[in-house]
Amino acid sequence: MKALFFAALAVYAAAVVLQFSGTAFKREKLLRASWLVFLAAFALHTVFLVARGVTAKRLPLSNQFEFANAFAWGVALMLIAVKKRMKADWLTVAGMPAALLVMTYAALQPMEIHDLMPALRSAWFGVHIGAAVISYSSFVIAGVSGLRYLMTEKTNGERRLLDQMDYLSYRMIAFGFLFLTVVILSGAIWAEQAWSAFWTWDPKEVWALITWIIYAVYLHLRLRRARRGTFAAWYAVIAVPVVFFTFAGVNTLMHGLHTYG
Repeated sequence: MKALFFAALAVYAAAVVLQFSGTAFKREKLLRASWLVFLAAFALHTVFLVARGVTAKRLPLSNQFEFANAFAWGVALMLIAVKKRMKADWLTVAGMPAALLVMTYAALQPMEIHDLMPALRSAWFGVHIGAAVISYSSFVIAGVSGLRYLMTEKTNGERRLLDQMDYLSYRMIAFGFLFLTVVILSGAIWAEQAWSAFWTWDPKEVWALITWIIYAVYLHLRLRRARRGTFAAWYAVIAVPVVFFTFAGVNTLMHGLHTYG
């Protein structure tokens, strides 16, 4: 299965190279080819994800490699879905590298398959971690959209396109915020079952709450203060490193109940 994983990684990288080349030289054929290659990488990635789950006889979400792998798959899935639904071709130039970045991080993690720890053997396992994958992927796509907004605004892009970027970023943050709420609530219920406490101030819990507050502030400013455009784009971009720290930094730098995750 390692060969399948690294094949998907290599094809993602090829798609990014083609995308950058097409953008730099303004070659439409290269851009179309990059998207087809990206779809092929996603197909390989999906096969690997399914094969990993079948081999492990569980959802492949139990450790840092598996979560990072699912996270990268989620970013790619969100990118494909949004591009198709909104015809947002402008998203690929930053969205593809985002998926590749998370996939590369996954490649640096130990890939061995282990049995689930007793604390993870719960019906909440799929709900809690699956919601985290959806939430984090949504926030990344929101950040990518915000980045494209800033790049397009700098080159005096048309207002209609800027409005689409701004609206997409907002929608993805609202969607991700909903699923992050599910993550925190399901985690609290699961923690009470596993550790007899709804909240333990574990570093992962604390940073999940910090992330939730950051995006809650964004939604408040957006809906109550009408803060949009450049401010909202910068906010969406700057919030993404907090998501990555919650995802990877906490596990790397802080010891806690979620260290195995």
